[in-house]
Amino acid sequence: MAERKEMNVVLVRHTLSPEELVSLGAKLCYSKSTISGLTEKISAQDQSAFIEKLLNMGHESIFEHASFTFGIEGVSRVLLAQLTRHRLASFSVQSQRYVSYENGFGYILPPRIEALGEEAVQRYTEQMEQMETWYREWQSLLGKGEKSNEDARFVLPNACETRVLLTMNVRELWHFFSLRMCNRAQWEINELAKRMHRLCIETAPALFAEAGSACLRGRCPEGEKTCGQVEAKRKERKELLESLKKEI
Repeated sequence: MAERKEMNVVLVRHTLSPEELVSLGAKLCYSKSTISGLTEKISAQDQSAFIEKLLNMGHESIFEHASFTFGIEGVSRVLLAQLTRHRLASFSVQSQRYVSYENGFGYILPPRIEALGEEAVQRYTEQMEQMETWYREWQSLLGKGEKSNEDARFVLPNACETRVLLTMNVRELWHFFSLRMCNRAQWEINELAKRMHRLCIETAPALFAEAGSACLRGRCPEGEKTCGQVEAKRKERKELLESLKKEI
């Protein structure tokens, strides 16, 4: 039976000591020291102030040395279509060809539909179940196996759940957050970006404390389409940083 799913995001892996690695890349460019000598010196010092200086200088290429890998589940194919537009990233996605939904598929319920009330949610659920019925019918007619799945999946909805392993370097994560943490971003990828950002900032605060929607670092780039909530966004980030300090 089709089953509603909720978003889950975990930080699976990240570059070892990402803040130190970024600092090493920057200092290597201007130092006569050996790599081992620089590494030893960097490891003995807090790199937060230096990283802040690099960000203010716009010295961004060195942030590509560190990367973060996320496990993402409970998200829709709608989100996947948007996510893969970020081309400087690596993706592994659960296949609808090799993975059969003969026992039911997971689906995502948009908040605005849920807000309409119980009757609307029931109608939406029935539509998901109907599409599941169609899917099974085509599987039966086409025979079992991947060849059956690859054609039967054409009747599945964009709401269908998928699972993704996603890797981005720090520079691309900054770009991703600047676009997708904006209030005008679609709700699902906006929520994903917020969760990824929190995981990043918990792991490497010096690298991500200033990351977020573009309006946090200057004028809103949306022009006439601005949400007009720049101050609220800045307050939100301040509260996030304060809450993280309390947790440490």
